[in-house]
Amino acid sequence: MKLSILMASARQIIGQLRLFGIVLLSSLLLSGCVQYQVGVNFDSPNYGEIVQHIQLDERLMSLSGDSVKTWLDSIERRVKQLHGKAKRRSDREVTVTIPFKNGADLAEKFNAFFHYIDKENPNNLTETDLPPIDSQLSLKQNNFLLLVRNRLIFDLDLRSLSLISTNTNLAINPSSILDFEFSLNAPWGGRSIEKAENAIPANKQGNRLIWRLQPGQMNHIETIFWLPSPLGIGTIFIILFIALGVYLRDRTAPTSGGSREQGAV
Repeated sequence: MKLSILMASARQIIGQLRLFGIVLLSSLLLSGCVQYQVGVNFDSPNYGEIVQHIQLDERLMSLSGDSVKTWLDSIERRVKQLHGKAKRRSDREVTVTIPFKNGADLAEKFNAFFHYIDKENPNNLTETDLPPIDSQLSLKQNNFLLLVRNRLIFDLDLRSLSLISTNTNLAINPSSILDFEFSLNAPWGGRSIEKAENAIPANKQGNRLIWRLQPGQMNHIETIFWLPSPLGIGTIFIILFIALGVYLRDRTAPTSGGSREQGAV
């Protein structure tokens, strides 16, 4: 009787230690595995760049190096299709730059990148490997002659990542393994609009606005920023140049007429 009780207690202790070991191992292996930074940089209304920096922890590479390599390779393929550049800093770090020429081009390329389907290797990631993530970016531009008003809206649904199950069937909070940031960099900065239900507050650093996206939630980003209009400024210079020419012509016209009359006498 005592032996059976002792064995049952031992099994219970071993079970608790095993669970603790799983939790400890998961926290050590998965904490801060993925750092994903997405930035939209505007130089003018007619040019800018989408810049992404992805850095993976060495521990993730040791656990699933082949899958990570396949994912990074797919990123390079989609960047190439969008006429961008991808620079591998190491086997676990890549920087992506995709240029755009206006607001419509930005929205098209941004959405195409995140809705990309790998036609070369469609079976690399299955639905069980990667939960569906819905994202949509839009930019509305209004020209006010010398200035262009921009209203950027970005919605990212990360609710499918609310719980991630490992091979040990242990639920892990995705915010502990995914560090996701979105930023906007404009010459005159911007203003974050936080009226929507799922709006995320922005952190301002100089002319840069930074939003920390929340895995497991619906994320809404909205901002308004102004840019100088090269077309409007150029038009003003042309008008001033023409006006100056007309002024100088009218000012010198009477003198030329008077000289001709004196010569006739």
